[in-house]
Amino acid sequence: MSDAAVRKKRPVYLNLVAIRLPLPGFVSILHRISGALLFLAVLWLLFMLDRSLSSESGFESVRRYMKLWPVKLGLLAIIWAYCHHFCAGIRFLLLDLHKGIDLATARMTSWLVLAASLALTACFGWNLW
Repeated sequence: MSDAAVRKKRPVYLNLVAIRLPLPGFVSILHRISGALLFLAVLWLLFMLDRSLSSESGFESVRRYMKLWPVKLGLLAIIWAYCHHFCAGIRFLLLDLHKGIDLATARMTSWLVLAASLALTACFGWNLW
């Protein structure tokens, strides 16, 4: 056997847990997660809308259902998903227009998206509870 075959480097597999993601990448992943959450939440929200519009007793049952704390927590998650997806979507539209491409501005707008989405969630969530 030749010496080159013995010294052949083995493939290196990435440890995805050990990779430290920069803040703009983290905001991008949260944008995708919030979009998926909104896609899945449409079924639940449409079910509640259909139930509440079907009859007066259906409306009352949805009203009682929405007073439960797990339901409010789920609605708060949907509110966060919408607010984050909206704010991050505006950021990505600006990036598509080549605004805020440099590293310092990208980091600043990432912090801005996180702060704005959490502030909007707190504002809208206040009315929920």
